[in-house]
Amino acid sequence: MSDASHALAPTDPTASAPPAPRRRIGRLIGRWAFGVVAGITVLALIAAGIVLWHVQRSFPQLEGEIALPGLEAEVTVLRDDLGVPTIVADTSEDLFFAQGFVHAQDRFWEMDFRRHVTAGRLSELFGASQLGTDRFLRTLGWHEIAAQEVDALDDRERGYYDAYAAGVNAYIADHQGSAASLEYAVLGLQNPDYEIEPWTAVDSVAWLKAMAWDLRGNIEDETARALLAQTHTPEQIAELYPGYPYDTNPVIVPVITGPPAGGGNEEPDADTASLRVDWTEVGDVVEAASALLGGTGEGIGSNSWVVSGALTESGMPLLSNDPHLGASMPSVWHQIGLRCRVVTEDCAFDVAGFGFSGMPGVIIGHNAEVAWGFTNLTTDVTDLYLERIEGDQYWRDGELVPLEVRTETIEVAGGASEELEIRSTVHGPIVSGLTGDFTAIADDPYTGETDAVTAPSDAPGTGEYAVSLQWTALEPGTTAQAIFALNTAADIEDFRTAASLFDVPAQNLVYADVRGNIGYQTPGRLPIRGAGDGSMPQPGWDSAYDWRGFIPFEELPMSYNPESGYIVTANNAIVDEDYPYFLTNDWDYGWRAARIVHLIERAAASAKLTADDMTAIQADDEFWIGKRITAALAGVEVDGAGAQAAVALLEQWDAQNAADSAAAAYANVLWDELAQNLFSRREAPASLAGQGRLFLVVDRLLDDPDSSWWVNADIGVSGQREMLARSAEDAYDRLVELQGDNPARWNWGSLHALTLTNESFGESGIAPIEALFNRGPFPVGGGASVVDATGWALGDGFATSTVPSMRMTVDLADLDASRWNHLTGASGHAFHPNYADQFEAWQQKRQTPWPFSRDAVESAATHILTLTP
Repeated sequence: MSDASHALAPTDPTASAPPAPRRRIGRLIGRWAFGVVAGITVLALIAAGIVLWHVQRSFPQLEGEIALPGLEAEVTVLRDDLGVPTIVADTSEDLFFAQGFVHAQDRFWEMDFRRHVTAGRLSELFGASQLGTDRFLRTLGWHEIAAQEVDALDDRERGYYDAYAAGVNAYIADHQGSAASLEYAVLGLQNPDYEIEPWTAVDSVAWLKAMAWDLRGNIEDETARALLAQTHTPEQIAELYPGYPYDTNPVIVPVITGPPAGGGNEEPDADTASLRVDWTEVGDVVEAASALLGGTGEGIGSNSWVVSGALTESGMPLLSNDPHLGASMPSVWHQIGLRCRVVTEDCAFDVAGFGFSGMPGVIIGHNAEVAWGFTNLTTDVTDLYLERIEGDQYWRDGELVPLEVRTETIEVAGGASEELEIRSTVHGPIVSGLTGDFTAIADDPYTGETDAVTAPSDAPGTGEYAVSLQWTALEPGTTAQAIFALNTAADIEDFRTAASLFDVPAQNLVYADVRGNIGYQTPGRLPIRGAGDGSMPQPGWDSAYDWRGFIPFEELPMSYNPESGYIVTANNAIVDEDYPYFLTNDWDYGWRAARIVHLIERAAASAKLTADDMTAIQADDEFWIGKRITAALAGVEVDGAGAQAAVALLEQWDAQNAADSAAAAYANVLWDELAQNLFSRREAPASLAGQGRLFLVVDRLLDDPDSSWWVNADIGVSGQREMLARSAEDAYDRLVELQGDNPARWNWGSLHALTLTNESFGESGIAPIEALFNRGPFPVGGGASVVDATGWALGDGFATSTVPSMRMTVDLADLDASRWNHLTGASGHAFHPNYADQFEAWQQKRQTPWPFSRDAVESAATHILTLTP
């Protein structure tokens, strides 16, 4: 009713006074609230418009023409509906110039962020909160080492890097702030004075150091053993870090072969690639667990394998690869094709595959002649040394020698700069004082003799202890050259030449060519050690423990057209114990490799392999330790109807960690509870890192019911059966807390969910900003030490942290029949259609067609951009 109607109504003297004031107040409040809402809506729309403007202004131009000073001739950029570019140019320099421009179009913020990481300059972006990270990275000195590597390049390869940098800078010239990427608009809220610097060749090469650190090998194991030595006996450490199970799990190169006669251009002899299969299949999962049939895979690492034409339907090789890296948004990989319009000696590139934004060339992929894949070598290329420091000197073979000291300035956004003093010994930079673990080793060194080291009581002098790091990546190398050699390799000898240059990070390299040959080569700079084996920190004061050089390339393991017809690498042992050089004590324990071998042999025994079979192997989710624990629980009495029903689920389980599986959810929670009850819920806890390692430890403990590890007074358990029952009951209680008491609603996928997290602003702590850049969480299957290796951390929840960062299968019979996929999408721009458009296929373990021939690329193209001088 309106105010006017009240004014015309008759007055009733017996009635109460009308509540007009209250109504007016209510209406005023309503009008005020509406005004606020309307104002918020308007502000929200304005904000949304501003955000939309910032978002879309950085999207790349995909069609038409762009004139770029610095090009020699016209370049064509064709993109398909996934945004994957293929670049066609007349010269190598124009090709890499255009690659730099296209990478900057798609991923410049990622490139800029990464170069600040590798240079230890994050504080310049984000302020004092990043000083700890910068101190550590400056101490390692990646950027300075990369600069030395760039200076050592020959004129041709230096020209490629300079051309790439010129292409990046051609993009920067017209794109500043949010015109380059949305992240700069967000950065401007905190750091409004930031200006983008020109790109350099050193910025590109330094990223190789970051990848080497990500794949550095066993330094965590070495550190963990050193810390365990403070509270555990050498015998206990040996039980927790057992040797590789050579008796059950495969090595990559069981028979080392030399270089092929004739330079590798011959076709393989079909008789030398025959398969001999001796396997049995069991249908019951408990029986399978007891028989240890097949093995499975590790959650952190990588898989690659190559199968000869003797085993394939086409009669030509198939090669698959899926490197396992930390999940990131966007994915670490950027797909691309690089084509010289006419392939000549001067312009020799006709290659496609996966690269890194910020790096010219293709890292993993194929050209018209050969295909290659990588997995981490897992050899020990890092050693910690315990140093004895006296002021600005350190002890070395009974004498005091001066420390090498340098000072660097760290600039801090919004704050005062910091001077950092970096000290180094002959072994490398001193890293204690920078991280908690390294500092703990220096503060409380091991106190007893081990097979690997002498005791600190043998140290000279009375000064403080420090820990230094020796690592192959802290000396200039040649990987920056190797990429171009791989991209243009035409046969096994070219491939091996490229491998000889690929020194850091050390990778297993698998090979196949269009003539039907397959091969494997260990590359890398692998140290020859002195007195110690590097499994524990070495005494830096005694030169007997120094490295003695590096294994000669011609003596590194190689395989060419092996009799088995396949080569499998999954971070497992490369060679058996007869190899004359020590490589490491810390291989992956071979569960993934064993499972892949089993699946290849099973498939080949019934039919010839196809690319679909290779994709199916990559998707395998069998959880080996789940089978083993299921078998061990037979006959164990478990209290509580709920826990009993949960254990009963396992008896019908197919041992696959499928996303929708209730049994897989319970099996993984059970494994986590058992591992914690055995090792970490103790007064003196042991590390839970490395699930493949603990698979073997627990496997052996299950065969040793009298082991002292089954007794844990801290949780009131006194034996094996009691430990198993307690863990089964704990797992049920924990899963009820996480997903309720109805097993029909349990599922592994949501428990093991993956959140695609932007590596810069994705963990800012500011929800609206995180929502701009992150995606998920999404349910996923797989698991740690599973072929479909979606890793998670024991004792720290079940969320996925490491993933098959990409998957590919190359068909050497028809390169256009190859397939590929990676975690997110081609674009690094939030809200771009290609930001996360490949994730659903990744989640479902599907791969998309990978066109390579010129006709196939042109047919798939949805956008064509012409770059002109």
